[in-house]
Amino acid sequence: MDPKTTIEKLRILLPHWIEHNRSHGAEFRQWAAAARTEGAEPLAALLDKAAAHMAATDELLKKAAPEVGGPGAAPDHAQPHDHPQA
Repeated sequence: MDPKTTIEKLRILLPHWIEHNRSHGAEFRQWAAAARTEGAEPLAALLDKAAAHMAATDELLKKAAPEVGGPGAAPDHAQPHDHPQA
């Protein structure tokens, strides 16, 4: 079997990255809400901004997916991993 090309690898990686970023963006928002409950508004605002940047990154990755013949985000492609909850 031939090794995968960069394009073949990216066809797999892009949907994973998109879903992974969505998960982290949601986590950032949860932690922002938790920080707000403790009066840490500047921190919460930064976490919200990070979540917004993550969403913007997702849009770029979605635009890249067709360039490698991929479908874009695949909701069922997420790799499970644990993160502490807010």
